[in-house]
Amino acid sequence: QVQLVESGGGLVQAGGSLRLSCAASGRTGSLYAMGWFRQAPGKERELVAVSSVGGRTDYDDSVKGRFTISRDGAKNTVYLQMNSLKPEDAAVYYCAAGRSYKTTWGAYDYRGQGTQVTVSS
Repeated sequence: QVQLVESGGGLVQAGGSLRLSCAASGRTGSLYAMGWFRQAPGKERELVAVSSVGGRTDYDDSVKGRFTISRDGAKNTVYLQMNSLKPEDAAVYYCAAGRSYKTTWGAYDYRGQGTQVTVSS
């Protein structure tokens, strides 16, 4: 089993930055992909970014050039650096991890509880 704990959410002004962290514990040796999803009120949960052990990354078009996903294998942690934040980026951000590369929330083996990101205009 794997546990995921997100941190780093908060309130930021538009144009500002935040860095989210997701620390994995437990049987982390099986993890191949880790990613971030988000869900805003009244909207479906959507992929933000995903990264694999092999270095493959994918981003939603809306965050390309502003967000960067990275991993620290030694710490079993994935980060999401969010720059130039916009009010439309406000959402609950969720971490996900799995044994294969996936881009849909439901396909991941392990999922976090989420951290709130609020962007004021």
